[in-house]
Amino acid sequence: MKEIGDGARLLGERIAKCVNLTSLNLNLNRNIIGDNGAKYLGDGIAKCATLTSLNLALSSNTIGDNGTRYLGEEIAKCVSLISLNLDLSFNNFGENGANYLGKGIGKCVNLTSLNLDLSGNCMS
Repeated sequence: MKEIGDGARLLGERIAKCVNLTSLNLNLNRNIIGDNGAKYLGDGIAKCATLTSLNLALSSNTIGDNGTRYLGEEIAKCVSLISLNLDLSFNNFGENGANYLGKGIGKCVNLTSLNLDLSGNCMS
């Protein structure tokens, strides 16, 4: 199956234009969003400087360690983020990917609510 990188890139570009967005709910479960798609989405989300609430459902995609690294780096740029719900269950990353993601989320110092689902990945 081919990754939907172009669709994710276009979506990320459109999200980036929503500069006054405070809340984003995005359900892209069961697609073929791989590492590049995660990068494009993360890049767009990071440009929403006023974002306080992010609900990102990316379960059952093909996101690996690099994709979670990109997401972690970009989520870290959301300095106004208070609430984060992130579903990355049943993807293709392992301990390194989870570590990258954790480092990024750890930089969100204003978070008061975090719901993180990493089940069904390759972590031992």
